[in-house]
Amino acid sequence: MADPKLNYLQCADASAGHRMAYWDWGDPQAQHVVVCVHGLARQARDFDVLAQSLLRQATEPLRVICPDVVGRGQSDWLADPMAYQIPTYVGDMLALLAELKLTQVDWVGTSMGGLIGLVLAAHAASVGARVNKLVLNDVGPVVQWAAITRIAAYLGKGAQYSSLEEAAQALLLRSASFGPHTPEQWLELSRAMVKPVAGQAGMLQLHYDPAIAIPVAAVTPEAAAQGEALMWQIYDSLTMPTLLLRGADSDLLSVETAHAMAQRGPKAKVVEFAGVGHAPTLVAPDQVAAVAGFLLDSEEARRAA
Repeated sequence: MADPKLNYLQCADASAGHRMAYWDWGDPQAQHVVVCVHGLARQARDFDVLAQSLLRQATEPLRVICPDVVGRGQSDWLADPMAYQIPTYVGDMLALLAELKLTQVDWVGTSMGGLIGLVLAAHAASVGARVNKLVLNDVGPVVQWAAITRIAAYLGKGAQYSSLEEAAQALLLRSASFGPHTPEQWLELSRAMVKPVAGQAGMLQLHYDPAIAIPVAAVTPEAAAQGEALMWQIYDSLTMPTLLLRGADSDLLSVETAHAMAQRGPKAKVVEFAGVGHAPTLVAPDQVAAVAGFLLDSEEARRAA
């Protein structure tokens, strides 16, 4: 299967603007488009396995677009660290839909990518688009405070590595909640998580701007509660078919929140994965099958699920 094409989009911000990178898989003329957006400290190549599987299973032309949210991967870093927040990210994604003239998409969002998807789904009409199906991967309107403090404890801490294998091992120690992976799977998930250190031959560092940690560190329980109220309001306004994936051991998406999401708003279908916390990586066959069965809605995909 052909590798994805790396493209860039110029996006506006309060300074000189920035470029957002996105990886483009499949048929650029396809009417069925899936947009996959990663978590807080991750990047777009997390979705390689899912994208390849969707393209293999699709019975009609399919395009899969995986952006690097600004500050991550191949995208630019922002001049103002406090702009690393959901409104900026949603603005960039709306610009992407408009630039590519996408009038309807399916959305797969892991953690932060799911929150972006929630807000974008409520505002897509502003660029003449809509979200047909929504996949929320281990995230909902309520983000548990314990998870915020856990993430804040490691986010943005600078580190350098002498090899990909060393970096992968370090990432594994802080990502045990992702669930079991083979050494080969984890190495591939780690490959795009690092980049060369300028001026230091052979040394690697994490791909993202350490300043993405600044807005996270500034969050207070009161601000989080206000955000939850707004996100519930948005969630309750949605009507599209929605799939909610949950790691059974997640510390970010509680059982109570998942249950509420199944009862209100779009009444999400909830699928849990045993032995996984926050967040499922969508690499394991059962996780991929759940998403493929929902998005492709084909007889073959339903059998696989």
